[in-house]
Amino acid sequence: MPGLPTTTTTTTQTHTFLIWGGNGWVAGHLKTLLDETQTRSSVYTTSVRMEDRAAVEAVLDTIRPTHVFNCAGKTGRPNVDWCEDHKMETVKANVDGMINLMDCCVRSGVHVTVFATGCVYEYDRDHPEGGRGFVETEEANFRGSFYSRTKALAEEVMKSEPGVLILRLRMPVSDDLHPRSFVTKITNYDRVVNVQNSNSILHDLLPAAILLASHNESGVYNFTNPGAISHNEVLALYQKLVNPGFKWRNFSLEEQGKILKAGRSNCKLDTTKLEEKLREYAYVVPEVHEAYEACFRRLVANREGAGKREGKKRTRAVDKGEEGREKKIRAVAVGASQIVGI
Repeated sequence: MPGLPTTTTTTTQTHTFLIWGGNGWVAGHLKTLLDETQTRSSVYTTSVRMEDRAAVEAVLDTIRPTHVFNCAGKTGRPNVDWCEDHKMETVKANVDGMINLMDCCVRSGVHVTVFATGCVYEYDRDHPEGGRGFVETEEANFRGSFYSRTKALAEEVMKSEPGVLILRLRMPVSDDLHPRSFVTKITNYDRVVNVQNSNSILHDLLPAAILLASHNESGVYNFTNPGAISHNEVLALYQKLVNPGFKWRNFSLEEQGKILKAGRSNCKLDTTKLEEKLREYAYVVPEVHEAYEACFRRLVANREGAGKREGKKRTRAVDKGEEGREKKIRAVAVGASQIVGI
């Protein structure tokens, strides 16, 4: 069936997984999935600063992980524009910290998976919108944001190290309306551009990350669903499946550029390398349009399920309230009967 793995990602091996940046959005989804599928393994999280070498080494010495998932880094709040005005903090996390944590893991013989970004490219003459995607070996060509430049620099240093797996996410999406999800962001904008991009549906890709890490794979992978999808296509599916009354307005890239401090990467990533590697493990990542439709159907189902659970809670609360009132009435009746000597 398209969009589903042809084998389970549950393993019988015993690993010790450590998630760096454990308080983050992606980290939370990853921990839940590890807890559910890696039942014979231990799962830990930490929020220790990656650039603090002594603290990093202390955590590694205490937990002694077999695998580290690095979900940490500076993306900025509310968005990457923040990084333009906080360059030192951004470098400390996205360059110094990333490299320090990687180096500590390599020296300790610990496999490390880095959740990196694919926002290091932009469409050009050789990669036009609607044309071929960027492959992993091509040099980053997007210089429009300080955030992207720091991520590209860190990747350049880390990519050839043994035991390091670099997974390039783009515009990640979860099966809810979390504020960090790409869908939540664009549904809350006053206006959106309409450009095709590669997207990462976490439901499809996090199991693949666990699979690759558990088998100690290394190297750089474009970590998105195959294909590219435009903002308008995403919002049309959202309108169709989630919110029929939703409306949106477009504006041009030039108009967008006037209201942003930093540029935004728009590109398609080639996922051939990822698809071929996952095929070795009988795992299939669905095409992005199919993936979005399935994601929105899960979102609706999750929301309806939450509504039903909330309804049952309210019903139980009412029932308990009625039961309490009946007890009080009975107590009053008993007291009255004793007073009148019935």
